[in-house]
Amino acid sequence: MRAWLLPEGSDSFERLYLEEMADPEPGPGEILIAPTAWSINYRDFAVASGHYFGGAITEPSIPLSDGAGKVVAIGEGVKSVRIGDEVQSTFFQGWYDGPPKFVPALGDGKAPGMLAEKVVLSEHGVVPIARSLDLAQAACLPCAGVTAWNALFEGGRPLKAGDKVLVLGTGGVSMIALKLAKAAGAVVIATSSSDAKLEQVKALGADHTINYKDIPEWGAHVRDTFGGADKIVEVGGTGTLGQSMTACAPLAEIALIGVLSQGEPPNPHALMMTGASLRGIFVGSARMASDLNAFVDTHRLTFPVGETFAFDDADKAYAHAWGPDSFGKTVITL
Repeated sequence: MRAWLLPEGSDSFERLYLEEMADPEPGPGEILIAPTAWSINYRDFAVASGHYFGGAITEPSIPLSDGAGKVVAIGEGVKSVRIGDEVQSTFFQGWYDGPPKFVPALGDGKAPGMLAEKVVLSEHGVVPIARSLDLAQAACLPCAGVTAWNALFEGGRPLKAGDKVLVLGTGGVSMIALKLAKAAGAVVIATSSSDAKLEQVKALGADHTINYKDIPEWGAHVRDTFGGADKIVEVGGTGTLGQSMTACAPLAEIALIGVLSQGEPPNPHALMMTGASLRGIFVGSARMASDLNAFVDTHRLTFPVGETFAFDDADKAYAHAWGPDSFGKTVITL
């Protein structure tokens, strides 16, 4: 089989290389998957640059957590999966349900990576893809999709119809959150620095858009114009968190997800004025992935795939996803 690898001590996604490797074999309780679609997340750049949890990878490693394909072999004792099933990976291989369980995550240099023609995982490390999705769309969900689901529907304040949801930027988590929120009957407000991208966001169903270059105090704008947001999908981090706190409606919840925008952490006293809360999000469990896919099928959702690249051009896919022209999820297909 062929696989893309990052070298020991990798400091950039530009260090990716393609290599021929022996086909892996599933052991007891394991399955062999032949992925045909993969997607790239922001965390994959942190892994490649040596800035993910634990620092630089210590041996050549296959990257990516997100892939979808068919089961082509099963190991002894496997009962929950059959050969021919179409499945997607789960980000955390050992977090099935319940409170967060931060075991190694796929593609982090310690757990297996998905960007290969054959991958061995635990039979419990996958979920069936949603019937309404093709494999390319299903490959967008293991990290970004489950993160968006967790942000909107888990925790102490699940999203309900009529809520106002604020999504930041046009990356994968925010665009999937937009589609999920609209299906649940919410009003969606979206931000970007690009008018062209905001037009794309409107086409996906956003009710209101804000160019944050034109309106730098966008938090106050959301509060004063729309009465604040009930759910905020905060993918920016400390650099945008202060604005998100300002944007809160009474009893709102901010789902703290990202680290895209660095800055001085804001004073949390703003939360006292609205009774809002801040909840940390780190992807989610296999149960959340299954609930997400059930919701997708119930509402017959599809998700926007951005640029698509061939498996042989995975390095070009990384370069595009890192660049300013990316929108939603960048996908690799075989």
